[in-house]
Amino acid sequence: MPYKNRRSTYSSFILIFVFIKIGLNLLAISHFGFHRDELLHLVLADHLDWGYKEVPPFIGLLAKISSVVFGNSVFAARIFPTICSGLIVWLTGLITAELGGKKFAIALACLALIFSPAFVASGYLFQPVVFDQFWWVLAVWLLTKYCNTSSVKYLYFLGIVIGFGLLTKYSMAFFTFALIFGIVISKQRKMLLNRHIIGAAILAILIFLPNLAWQITHHFPVITHMRTLREKQLDFIKPSDFIKQELMVNGVALFVWLTGLIFLLFSFRLHKFQFLAIAFILIFTFLLLMNGKNYYLFGAYPMLFAAGAFGFERWLKTSGYVLRGLTIALFTVPNLLLFPMVLPVLPLNSTLAFFKFAHNNLSFLQFAVTWEDHKVHPTTQDYGDMLGWDEMTAKVAKAWNELTPEQQKHTQIYADNYGEAGAIHHFGKQYHLPDVISLNSSFTLWAPDNLDGQYIIYVDDQGGGNVKKFASHLESYRKIGEVDNPLAMEKGTAIFLLVHPQPIVNEAYKKELAWKRLQ
Repeated sequence: MPYKNRRSTYSSFILIFVFIKIGLNLLAISHFGFHRDELLHLVLADHLDWGYKEVPPFIGLLAKISSVVFGNSVFAARIFPTICSGLIVWLTGLITAELGGKKFAIALACLALIFSPAFVASGYLFQPVVFDQFWWVLAVWLLTKYCNTSSVKYLYFLGIVIGFGLLTKYSMAFFTFALIFGIVISKQRKMLLNRHIIGAAILAILIFLPNLAWQITHHFPVITHMRTLREKQLDFIKPSDFIKQELMVNGVALFVWLTGLIFLLFSFRLHKFQFLAIAFILIFTFLLLMNGKNYYLFGAYPMLFAAGAFGFERWLKTSGYVLRGLTIALFTVPNLLLFPMVLPVLPLNSTLAFFKFAHNNLSFLQFAVTWEDHKVHPTTQDYGDMLGWDEMTAKVAKAWNELTPEQQKHTQIYADNYGEAGAIHHFGKQYHLPDVISLNSSFTLWAPDNLDGQYIIYVDDQGGGNVKKFASHLESYRKIGEVDNPLAMEKGTAIFLLVHPQPIVNEAYKKELAWKRLQ
């Protein structure tokens, strides 16, 4: 079939799988509450800038658009991720077609992605992860289009995509370099001799430049963030754990992407796309050496699903519909077993019942409910991070309402971590609370110069362990309440009312603020 006709033939067919993906997300979109990270990213809508402590600016702009257009509900916050998840499926189908795949290959690639636990879990929350995946997959599609057409417009589009990808997550830089080195090593290296590559690179740099300038003026907080992340999380990730996780995150779709990797490396029919496999190996090796988290690599899997599906289509080209249907079912249906664990398609009570059943009958799934404290819990840690925020904010509001109007004028609210601060910022509007203060994460960027209120409502994420450190510098303090939800990650987080803190409390605050502003 001629190249120019192949794309139009399958576009409507690919839409079937886009709608399946969006439909699955819609089943779960309003269950449970905001995730801890979502609360941070939604706060950025009220503090638009060219950069933040832990992320580039794109997520903040999306948060602003989302709140203005859709509102502030959980459903509203997850509309953009759902749309983006659908687009990733769409692009995966298009990449499959560019590789030479037909309907069976497109169906297998798209369904492998749709039912993959990795993409189910990362494709509905308002986080940079899903948008980062989108830019990676779009970049691959543009490269395959260029390989098939030699049309330079795709190189310029690629430059734009890389620029916006860098404004979404800095991991786009790693993927870009992996693609470049993959092209250098492969037989497609002549592609880099095209003068339009320079124009595309200039486009990418110009788009990314405002964030680069912001990083320079703010003393490169991304370096501090990565160092902190490495010290507190990444250094505990063993290379063997990373490999094991990458082999597990896609469930039975593992056999599709492994097949794709082999076909990209050795198949004559895919020889001009060999650089994609080399790029995957390079980025995998880099993340392995850097103790990267497993989800950093997710954006590279769709191209392997596409190639693997093409491979299975070649192997089964003379087989009937029954065998092809069974093949698709084999590499997708078993992953349904993990759905309630990675996507809240069921109400809370039904989800708890599923976890209880899994605990009693499916012991091999126990890893899913083992949290970072290495203990087994009734739900996954992600679900635990979606619970307790409204309860916590209500108890902060209780402390606020116990004060007289005159006392409220001299009261500040302080939270230890960004999840607590994000929840108070988001839910506190309905209680008419003053904005929360925190020196955690990007909240440092807009924190006031002084913590000098005569009354401080303090959210202690150690349940009272932190307040004891400066209790001697207070006239008095009393506990208002704590998060009681036994399923919440924040269970035990306590809310205190501090009365007449001494100046030394503010001095300690100012010192920490000054130090963090330099990082």
